[in-house]
Amino acid sequence: MNQQEKGKAIQFIRPNAEFALNDMKIIWHDQQQIEPTEEEIAQAWIDYQAKVETDLAAEQAKKAAAEAKLAALGLTTDDLKALGLN
Repeated sequence: MNQQEKGKAIQFIRPNAEFALNDMKIIWHDQQQIEPTEEEIAQAWIDYQAKVETDLAAEQAKKAAAEAKLAALGLTTDDLKALGLN
C-alpha cells in the first residue's frame, strides 16, 4: 500500500478525520475520532477496493439496463446524444 492508498483507507474508515501522512507515518490531528491501527487500515484498504469494484459493477449494470430499455424503444445512445439528452 502506498501513501495515497493509505490516505484513502483512513478516510474510508474515519470519514472527515483530520490527519496528515508524512512518509507513511500518520500525524493524527482529529479530536473526535481515534487514530486507526495499521491492522484497521490494511483491512480498510481491502474493504475500500471491494466497495469500488461493487460500485463500478452496479454502475455498469445500471448502464446496461438503461441501454436495454433504450433498445426496447428502438433508440440508441447515439440517438440520445443527437437529442442532447446524454
